[in-house]
Amino acid sequence: MKTTESAWVRILLTTLALAFLGLFLLLPLVTVFVEALAKGVDAYWEALQEPDALAAIRLTLLIAAVSVVFNVIVGIAGAWCIAKYEFRGKAFLTTLIDLPFSVSPVVAGLIYVLVFGAQGWLGPWLSGHGIQIIFAVPGILLATLFVTFPFVARELIPLMQAQGKDEEQAAVVLGANGWQTFTRVTLPNIKWGLIYGVILCNARAMGEFGAVSVVSGHIRGETNTMPLHVEVLYNEYQSAAAFAVASLLALLALVTLAIKTVAEWRMERELRALAELPPERPPEPSNTQALFASGAVK
Repeated sequence: MKTTESAWVRILLTTLALAFLGLFLLLPLVTVFVEALAKGVDAYWEALQEPDALAAIRLTLLIAAVSVVFNVIVGIAGAWCIAKYEFRGKAFLTTLIDLPFSVSPVVAGLIYVLVFGAQGWLGPWLSGHGIQIIFAVPGILLATLFVTFPFVARELIPLMQAQGKDEEQAAVVLGANGWQTFTRVTLPNIKWGLIYGVILCNARAMGEFGAVSVVSGHIRGETNTMPLHVEVLYNEYQSAAAFAVASLLALLALVTLAIKTVAEWRMERELRALAELPPERPPEPSNTQALFASGAVK
């Protein structure tokens, strides 16, 4: 299908798009690595191997890992409940899942301080039992879980709704238990949406600043994540060290983008292969049919 725009319009729009990408995406990314290596490779590695930097890296990876695991479990359960069942309060549950999108991360962090802080609702009881949440790792984890909560569920809900529940019902009728239905029917159908949601959740967990900044207390070597450690170094005029840690965050973001690209490519490849099947060729057996043909369910 030919476009109606003239050649100069297409060239102008393409040039503007490339200029925008170069100015606001590529240039800052290049600047991060240039500034990180401004004092040489030795200074770069020294900044990354500094004890506070290593502690920030470990904490960031720990928080991201726990957040991803939690959101995968809760996201699948929530999406399955919303997409496969009809019940009173379904719209309210959907609104709760979307709530972190409409609340500022700073406000979310402040809410946790008001609830779990020393002067908060539960603060005296927690202090009396020797439990510290705010200005400690549990508070950082809670804040990160809040801001990353919607990503997995939001990717799976429309996908599960579009697929319907016919295959799950067929599996149950033919004798499959709940776990077999999930692992052999539901999970293969949602794997690409799940991977995409995990990628988004992991990226947000590693890069979260606002909510974590409120609840962390900025204790160096203990409650500083990588974004917070970058802020501390930059405020102390250690720009090379700050950009070194920032470059590591940028590398993690690039790896995340590469995984996302591969996942999208694989999904498009499978969809294209299904679309190119000749009409006379019998379709491949569904996940439900394969489940029982393999003898997994008696």
